[in-house]
Order: sequence, then C-alpha cells, then structure tokens
Amino acid sequence: MKSNKSAVRYATALLELAIDHNKVELIEADILKLLSTAEEAHDFQVFLNSPLINIDKKIAVIKQLFQDFNQTTLDFLALVTNNGREGVMIEIAKQFITKLKAHRGIVPVTIVSAQQLEENTKASILSKISASVNGTPEITEEIDADLIGGFIVRMGDHQIDASVASQLKRLKQQFV
Repeated sequence: MKSNKSAVRYATALLELAIDHNKVELIEADILKLLSTAEEAHDFQVFLNSPLINIDKKIAVIKQLFQDFNQTTLDFLALVTNNGREGVMIEIAKQFITKLKAHRGIVPVTIVSAQQLEENTKASILSKISASVNGTPEITEEIDADLIGGFIVRMGDHQIDASVASQLKRLKQQFV
C-alpha cells in the first residue's frame, strides 16, 4: 500500500512536469517503452529490486539502456532511483499512464463476457455506458467462460455484473 501511494505521487509529479514543459507525448512514449521493456525482460525488474547493486550503477545502466529517452524522463528516472524508489518504478509508469488517460478525458472500461460479444450487443452496452461516463470510453474486452453467459462491465471503482454466474450465485444464496 505504501509503495502504491508513492507511485501515485511520483506519477502525478511526472505528469505535471510533462504538462509544464510541453513534453507530454515525448514522456508518454518513453514511459510506454519502459513498460514494454519491463514486460519483455523480467530481469529488468529483478535488477531494479536488487539491493546488491548500488544506486550509481543502477542509474548508469538505466541511462545506457534508455539513452534515446528524453532528458526529462532520464532525469526523473535518476531521481526515482536516487530516492530509493526504483523498486516501484514500473508501478510509477503504470500510474503515469492511468493519470495521463484521466487528464485526456479517457475512461478505461472493461467488458468481460463468456464469449465474444456480437457487434450490436456491444454497441447497445456502449451506448448505455457512454451516457454515464464523463469522457471518452476506452473499451477493453475480456473473455471469461466461467461467467456462463451475460457480461460484467468495470469502470474504475464501479462494476455492473449482469452475468449468469452471479445470478445463479444470488439465487443459491436466497435458497440457503
């Protein structure tokens, strides 16, 4: 929990810095590359978390790995490392992308269904969601066969569960 709070604070600071210096797109590209590197190379996260590697060496390696990054991004990553927060660097990057989407008015919406939704069903769900969303919905679809049928819509802290599995669960609880 503590690391998540610090990740949010660092991400907020980076976003404000990017906006102030008109480098939002440059820093966003750098952060996306950082995230893809961490996803592709598990060793990178192990490297960041290692207490055996001193801070100066970590900063040198980060600067070497990401030498094509904007100087502002490199300075930020060095600051995070100097402050001993390199272990949450990937979480900071994820929080930055989340905060950037919110800044742009993009609302992430996840639709989970038992099978691929038909286009008219998806359009119907989207029209109802759009009425209650302040901003542009960014739709992500997931398939979960355990739902049996129906769907679940997640928007931030809100969830609409119209799945057959949850309806059966509620029915079972009523009988018990």
